[in-house]
Amino acid sequence: MTTDSLPRKPVKRANAISPTRQEDYAEWYQQVIKEADLAENSPVRGCMVIRPWGYGLWENIQQSLDRMFKDTGHQNAYFPLFIPLSFFEKEAEHVEGFAKECAVVTHRRLEAKPGGGLVPAAELEEPLVVRPTSETIIGASFAKWIRSYRDLPVLINQWANVVRWEMRTRLFLRTTEFLWQEGHTAHATADEARAETMRMLDIYEHFAHEYMAIPVIKGEKCSWERFPGAINTYSIEAMMQDRRALQAGTSHFLGQNFARASGIRFQTKEGGEDYAWTTSWGVSTRLIGALIMSHSDDDGLVLPPRLAPRHVVILPIYRNDADRERVLQYCRTLTAELRDRPYGDGRIQVEIDDRDIRGGEKTWYHIKRGVPVRLEIGPRDLDAGVVSVSRRDRPSGERQALPHAEFVARAGEILGEIQRGLFERALTFRDANMREIVDRAVFEEWFQSQDDEKQLRGGFALCPFVDDPAIIDALAALKVTVRCLPLDQQPRAAKCLFTGKSTDRWAIFAKAY
Repeated sequence: MTTDSLPRKPVKRANAISPTRQEDYAEWYQQVIKEADLAENSPVRGCMVIRPWGYGLWENIQQSLDRMFKDTGHQNAYFPLFIPLSFFEKEAEHVEGFAKECAVVTHRRLEAKPGGGLVPAAELEEPLVVRPTSETIIGASFAKWIRSYRDLPVLINQWANVVRWEMRTRLFLRTTEFLWQEGHTAHATADEARAETMRMLDIYEHFAHEYMAIPVIKGEKCSWERFPGAINTYSIEAMMQDRRALQAGTSHFLGQNFARASGIRFQTKEGGEDYAWTTSWGVSTRLIGALIMSHSDDDGLVLPPRLAPRHVVILPIYRNDADRERVLQYCRTLTAELRDRPYGDGRIQVEIDDRDIRGGEKTWYHIKRGVPVRLEIGPRDLDAGVVSVSRRDRPSGERQALPHAEFVARAGEILGEIQRGLFERALTFRDANMREIVDRAVFEEWFQSQDDEKQLRGGFALCPFVDDPAIIDALAALKVTVRCLPLDQQPRAAKCLFTGKSTDRWAIFAKAY
């Protein structure tokens, strides 16, 4: 690796990730995860091992959201992983919606069998469902905690794992076990519960925009896309680089359905009795999949600085022991200075990589992991009083020499530029690939152009819409779903593409994960 700190013309080279996004997007996604050391498949089918770099990313997502939840009055709690089957049976629509995805424990204790091996020994009196979501088990606790209107609202969040038995899995996007947060609240009135539902949707939107640098569309789900048992479901929808949609978060107004099923009753101010009005809302490790597919390129992972486990990596360069000690001492001093600088919700996170491996290999290791800023520092840089700066949002060979003091002073600003640039790039891409369609033939042509899933075509279609489940089959033939009815739209009269009925509501249609 050269010690020259002068800007250079980028050298054209092969991509670090093969295949590229254009060649095979699905395989590119898997290779980015592998090369960035984010996660790997586990010995248990459909489950994943989240490696330290990937878990560091999840920790930053978790910590940032957790602050927002607590700032709005929510408290964290924890509820059992195992849920009695009878709890699910109390809410018919809910159990029907999750029945095919449930993992069920039916036995306890193992015994040796003749000839070797182990077998389950004792059957449980009642089967236990491994938590696919927690409305029913949390409802049982709410029913004990809430007696009067004075006990309301109850604002609870849980950070946990859940299990949903999936036939086709993909790391982060859809796994049998995944990590998430699920908020559950209870209120005295429908208006309060609806306001809570929308407040949490707004928090998810803010997090997606300001932390993930992903533009999202807030909207209401159609009737057949609602959370099982909910009155209304709302989501934030993002466009990935293959122009497919990804649901990045949901918030549900549950009405009194789950309160009735769980017996969550309270004495009103007037002395009567009523059922509580409840909500639930959540995001999961699927957000990491969204980050990968929104920002990464054919050289690997690209991370928005506000969520990156490390903001800056320092790569010392030397040829002998005397240079080594001099360069490393400078790197340690620079690290201490940078760690004193505020950025985002904390301080700049810095790492010195002094591993005994080739310089080029080390550089590409951090490019593929998406570290926002790389600094190369050698004896000539020390003599010149500069640091050689490379940004992950720019071509890999592009470097800029900055005076030491200027870089330290501007480090937070540079990270902010990267963060804003990633959002603006994603927004431009989404807007360029979203169109308004009012003709059925145009709609079908728009989505049929995506037959080859390895190619990057299609996008979002905003179309007039009537909520009629009769259109599901027509959409299924195109592998298209109704993503949401945007909340910021103004009513406009038109004809539904599928029913021909008059409507003033429009919906986003897309192929989706």
